[in-house]
Amino acid sequence: MDRANEFFVIKAKENGVNVIGLTRGKDTRFHHSEKLDKGEVMIAQFTEHTSAVKIRGKAMIQTRHGIIHTEEE
Repeated sequence: MDRANEFFVIKAKENGVNVIGLTRGKDTRFHHSEKLDKGEVMIAQFTEHTSAVKIRGKAMIQTRHGIIHTEEE
């Protein structure tokens, strides 16, 4: 599957969830961040510049591989 068509969904389960994009290449670095409040949803995708995403806080992440919940209560 072409990664340009692979989307994932992040739904914040608390205020202040951080979504941090990490770069591709020789050195992995932070290149973008967003802060979500409870109930906010972000639809994202991996790109030629983004190889990974780090999520801090309570959130639900939905991908074509399934649903993941961070920090279960």
